[in-house]
Amino acid sequence: MYKIVSAIFLAENIKKFEIEAPRIAKKRKAGQFIMLRTGESGERVPLTIAGSDPDKGTITIIVQGMGKTTRELNAKEAGDTINDIVGPLGTPSHIENFGTAVSIGGGVGTAIAYPTAVALKEAGNYVITINGARTRDLVILENEMKAVSDESYITTDDGSCGFHGFVTQKLQELIDSGRKIDYVLAIGPIPMMKAVAEVTRPYGIMTVVSLNPIMVDGTGMCGGCRVTVGGETRFACVDGPEFDAHQVDFRNLSDRNKLYLPEERQSSETFTHRCRLAQKA
Repeated sequence: MYKIVSAIFLAENIKKFEIEAPRIAKKRKAGQFIMLRTGESGERVPLTIAGSDPDKGTITIIVQGMGKTTRELNAKEAGDTINDIVGPLGTPSHIENFGTAVSIGGGVGTAIAYPTAVALKEAGNYVITINGARTRDLVILENEMKAVSDESYITTDDGSCGFHGFVTQKLQELIDSGRKIDYVLAIGPIPMMKAVAEVTRPYGIMTVVSLNPIMVDGTGMCGGCRVTVGGETRFACVDGPEFDAHQVDFRNLSDRNKLYLPEERQSSETFTHRCRLAQKA
């Protein structure tokens, strides 16, 4: 069992957890993730490690309550426990002094972009961060991103905070200004990552994305997380989750992520029904 030290909502349906996991806290690196199971009969879900404190022996994850398991997890509070956590998994982010590096997080993807932004800054890069969300209430880690950035921008679809528009528009604005950008990291919804890749492609800017396919075991054994990169099949859990954005087949990734939508919808509806019955009781 893994004890939850703190649990705080950052935005609607987005919750930050600090969890006791001393071995993972000591070994994890930017870009890596855990596989988590809330209870003995629960499914395994992959969640990126947003941070760690080796001295306290804790790791930090940020969870958006979308399906049954993530909503079940977000119902937990400090003092509760999580049944299983395995990690750190995946290949760490490739970090070096590229020069000027742009770290882009879309929605809860900011939680994944943040630790890599930290590592890029520590490696001596000039770090620009772009934190995108649909509206002001969904912006997360604003202060944390600013703290590790030489320049920091917020974008919102509705213009309620920062730049009125998408992260791609802000990125294009930076490129059009004549700034030399050497590296771009983009993490968020699949359409956003694809759009970022298309913005940087004509300029030959090295661009990396962190992929989010369906995972079962996180160790490369099941093959559920296979993605097509450069025309070849790769496993996101062991070969990634980060890949060259200009080589990723985003259509294939999107199609595969939709394979179990009916089952996911049914599971979520059943969970909602049980919650309502429990409230009435």
